[in-house]
Amino acid sequence: MRSRVLAAVAGAVVLAAGTWLIVRGGGAPGAGADAVEVVALAEADAVYGEPFSVVSTVRELPGGDVLVADPLGQVVVRLDLDAGTADTIGGVGEGPTEYRQPDAVWPLPGGRTLLVDLGNGRLTELGPDLEFGETRPYSLGDRSMGQIVMALPQAVDDRGRLYFRGLGGMGGMRSDSADVLRLDLETGLLDTVATFKPPETIVEVSGGAGERNERVSQVPLSPADAWGVAPDGRVVIVRAGDYHVDWMSDDGSIVSGEPVPYTPIGLGRAEREEWAQERMEAGGALAISVEVENGSMSMQATRGGSSDDDDNLDDRPWPDVKPAFYDRPVPVDGRGRAWVRRHREAGEVPGYDVFGSGGELAMSVEFPMGRRVVGFGDGVLYAIHMDDFGLQTLERYALP
Repeated sequence: MRSRVLAAVAGAVVLAAGTWLIVRGGGAPGAGADAVEVVALAEADAVYGEPFSVVSTVRELPGGDVLVADPLGQVVVRLDLDAGTADTIGGVGEGPTEYRQPDAVWPLPGGRTLLVDLGNGRLTELGPDLEFGETRPYSLGDRSMGQIVMALPQAVDDRGRLYFRGLGGMGGMRSDSADVLRLDLETGLLDTVATFKPPETIVEVSGGAGERNERVSQVPLSPADAWGVAPDGRVVIVRAGDYHVDWMSDDGSIVSGEPVPYTPIGLGRAEREEWAQERMEAGGALAISVEVENGSMSMQATRGGSSDDDDNLDDRPWPDVKPAFYDRPVPVDGRGRAWVRRHREAGEVPGYDVFGSGGELAMSVEFPMGRRVVGFGDGVLYAIHMDDFGLQTLERYALP
């Protein structure tokens, strides 16, 4: 008996560099007047001129250099943004100093870095000097928790603990509830730290009794919770039901913010085309393949694949309105603030709601067109600008 599951997870004001424009009384979309400060992101203070294919995370190194992984470009580089120079780290292959589809870089204690190598199915530790060290598979091969476990981090805390989504059992990602799992790399302890509402899914089944194939894909723009992790290990869950934030601590305590009012945005053709275009931001869907043959399980993840053509967008199931926010990972800055990307009407500038540690909406930040947050450093914010050709440029801004 052989079975296979394939899941597809998948107008700003420009001022002088380093300055901010604060507009009081504008309010977040749908909120009342004087509800929150609206901050327009200023001009970038540094830009790296050479584009990448796709960037989802960056890692600021001690001293200010930035480590970037590009899975489609198959490269890991160390950037000096002030000088505009770059050094390539490692190379493409399967050897001890190589990688295939380097998808993300995360900080570890002691100046180390965790490199997520999708193509080789492993997590690689880089030392403080970026020398290649220990590797381990991201497929844990442990079904004792009753679900498929792939340690593909969505966040890493200051203690080096990895946080990622549980994928459910062999039935795929069908449940209306999913787990946030945490792995301690030092002790090997794996535990569940939170639950959240995932996007709705569609399941397609093919094959016969001897070889059954399932394809699980997400319903685009279906309401779903989003989550992230603060450096101190607190987990933030952004709830889709009434758009509020829950902060969860290690001791089990929860701090909840007040619901944020918003006006739902109708979902028309322009919003569907925008969704298709935005899939390019992450290089297409993250495809997770799970195969079971004679009781033995193997798992693999890949990034990429072409976006859907406009011609078949109408064949997909769509909700009537956009949800309040994107269900993508929620970045948390060094001050413990959660940055939640808002859905807006097609063609409007990107916007983020920034929530404090008490769950309060602290401010709303408007970005120049085509920008999104990919990480934070010492008093700075890193963003990616994607051009009309899908190429992505790294920019650095002062952190408001």
